[in-house]
Amino acid sequence: MWFSISRYLLRGAVLGVFGALGGCTTGPSLQPFSTDGCSLFPDRAPLGQADWCGCCVAHDLAYWRGGSAAERLESDRVFRECVRAASRSPALGGAMYGAVRAGGVPWLPSPFRWGYGWDYDRLYRTLSLEEDAQANALRAAYLAKGTAAVCKP
Repeated sequence: MWFSISRYLLRGAVLGVFGALGGCTTGPSLQPFSTDGCSLFPDRAPLGQADWCGCCVAHDLAYWRGGSAAERLESDRVFRECVRAASRSPALGGAMYGAVRAGGVPWLPSPFRWGYGWDYDRLYRTLSLEEDAQANALRAAYLAKGTAAVCKP
């Protein structure tokens, strides 16, 4: 009987220690937002007035945040339409859409992958309520600086 009680107490102590250590972890952390505009593509037309850099920054905000595969698809569709409107070129919008669909997958070790604000191994995953709040706060902090959708000439 003493052995059973001792084993029960030991098991509870071990679980309590691991539970306390687990409570000390900070969980996933999202890095502050950063953007390079249109990554490996020009931010604007070399000649003329067409400028789609704002589309790229808005798209980067979505990619930085990450989320599910469906959220990425929607982000890419919005990006395509934004580029089409900004450039007045359905072909350019389609080409840039194809590029982000192929090159923005979360498993490529690139600085422009889906979910690039998180650690590399996040892949496709809907944000928890805590993660969503963290992303919203960091997004608001970036936007409050007045640098949203502003690209260097």
